[in-house]
Amino acid sequence: MVNKNKAIIRGVLMLTYVFIISIILFLVSSLLNYLNTGADRSKMLHTEIKKEAQYVPKVTWKKDGNKGRFIDEQTLNEIENDYVDAWYVKYVAYKTNLNDGIKDYYTDNARKNLYNTIAFNKKEHISLEGTTLNHNPDILFFSEDGQLIVLEDKNVIEYKKVFKDDKIVLETTEKSSYKVVLLLEDGFWRIRHIVKESAIDFDNNLANIKVDASNIKGINYYPQKTPWNMFGDNFDEKIIKKDFEIIKNANLNTIRIFIQYEDFGKANVKEEKLQKVQQVLDIAEKSNLKVIVTLFDFYGNYDVLDWTLNDRHVEKIVSKFKNHQAILAWDLKNEPNLDFDSRGKETVIAWLKHLIGFIKTIDTNNAITIGWSNVESAEILNDKLDFVSFHYYEDITKLQTTYLSLKEKINNKPIFLGEFGVTSYDGFWKPFGSSEKKQASYYKEIQEILTKNKVPFLSWTLYDFDEVPNSVVGKLPWRVNPQKEFGFINTKGKKKPSFEFISTK
Repeated sequence: MVNKNKAIIRGVLMLTYVFIISIILFLVSSLLNYLNTGADRSKMLHTEIKKEAQYVPKVTWKKDGNKGRFIDEQTLNEIENDYVDAWYVKYVAYKTNLNDGIKDYYTDNARKNLYNTIAFNKKEHISLEGTTLNHNPDILFFSEDGQLIVLEDKNVIEYKKVFKDDKIVLETTEKSSYKVVLLLEDGFWRIRHIVKESAIDFDNNLANIKVDASNIKGINYYPQKTPWNMFGDNFDEKIIKKDFEIIKNANLNTIRIFIQYEDFGKANVKEEKLQKVQQVLDIAEKSNLKVIVTLFDFYGNYDVLDWTLNDRHVEKIVSKFKNHQAILAWDLKNEPNLDFDSRGKETVIAWLKHLIGFIKTIDTNNAITIGWSNVESAEILNDKLDFVSFHYYEDITKLQTTYLSLKEKINNKPIFLGEFGVTSYDGFWKPFGSSEKKQASYYKEIQEILTKNKVPFLSWTLYDFDEVPNSVVGKLPWRVNPQKEFGFINTKGKKKPSFEFISTK
């Protein structure tokens, strides 16, 4: 019995020894692993607020030589990245009143002023939302030891919005010039001094484009099998060509298509998506149809710090297609007024105003409009737009009065009805709703109003759909099912009675 107890004690002691040795080995291994691992650059540089995810202003270097040593392309790229990051980090700090990231992009001397400003703003309940939209740096001096850069950054476009106690007290766009000194520290270029040399108010208020919208007779278009996913994997050129023949033969001359911001790659627009748009425009041109391209579909983030991403997105698309003969106009955003409550009316309008001016710097030939969801919003920014578009799904008997009233207020711009229609759904979720016969009666009556008042129009939409994505109207069946049957052609490819009134004669 004694021998048995000794064996048990010996076994317990051995297991305890093995356990302690294992812990010691684990700790030593972890320590060696830590010592053999360099600093985590992503944490050191706060890449949660780095520009590659958030900030891509247009940067144009002036390359006319500089005093000092030669600067190679790789070094220039490193300077650009760190310099632009510094601007972004500053604006994030001013928005949040936090110091995060500043020490990574500014030297000891430079960061003191920033810290003082942030502390003052925080105390006074002041915050600033801002961004730079472009930079034009010119290196004046690059030291022989490669440690110091002096540059001049002229005509920087800056947008700023200042809040006091969460209320806007100032909104401005400036064109400014800066002198900047950067030092190379720990392998990164940090701002040592930055001095604003000049600043003037800037309003990118370019001239309107005269457009004849009076003859627009058209339709909002999605292929029947790929609604709200026209440029996806099931893109079919043959189907689109056939549909455009139907549209043209129905005495229509214009279509409206939609480009979704995220689907197209955000700031880095996907080339394969552009190729599909090219095919659609080419088919439209051959079919003698004009195209209104709606940008930023399903986009709802109007944050100032995202403006540079939006710029790069729209720049790629508009530059690519601005000379295409099928393009009639750019519709900047579908029904942005629906975001007024959730995003803030001033914020949305500021975003729209900026992009109208930005697009006009790229494309001086094609018109710009906004597809407002109702007539009440149609007056917004009408002085900036080339023609006014509103949608109407309300009481048809009030349409004529509504249109004439808007026309009286806006008598110097074309006005057209960008969306209208009624469902033919009369199923379980809407038993006393519509029908194909009622739908046809609606279109007969509305076409008489449009003809009488010479109203340009785009109806909604060519086809009924088997499926409607949740992102369009949600999941509630009493909303989804009616949305499926707004078309002039049913899901079996048969023309509904309303097709007779798809256009004026």
